[in-house]
Amino acid sequence: MHTEIQPSEAQPPITVRVFRQRFSATRKAARLARLLAAHQFHEWGIPYGSDASDVAALIVAELAANAVTHGRVPGRDFELRLVLEAGGLLRIEVTDARTERRLPAPPPHAPPPDAEAGRGLLLVEALADTWGVTGRQVGKTVWATLRP
Repeated sequence: MHTEIQPSEAQPPITVRVFRQRFSATRKAARLARLLAAHQFHEWGIPYGSDASDVAALIVAELAANAVTHGRVPGRDFELRLVLEAGGLLRIEVTDARTERRLPAPPPHAPPPDAEAGRGLLLVEALADTWGVTGRQVGKTVWATLRP
């Protein structure tokens, strides 16, 4: 028996947009990751310079900076992956090659007031809806989600 699904009964198509790019593990590449992410957000309808774009780009910047500062393995790249799901959820992932340096489970500890670094994950914690770390066989992926 063959049953046809009428257009009104069919589910709407699910659109998932994905951007993925590898970068050399350098500070310059971390800045480039942030710029390319902001461009991609704009292409996906999150206007450049909007609060949503700026927040998402800041999260990319912090995760990419951590990847090149703490997750760098000579000769290995880091990867940026952006996913915009049909429901509007944006997932930002940065994967590095360093396995032995794990990040603390959320929430991170605040650095001393006079420290010049160590606040990046606190920003991610404050700006993202959720964030975490996923171990891999080689390296780790630090991810964050938000609704722009």
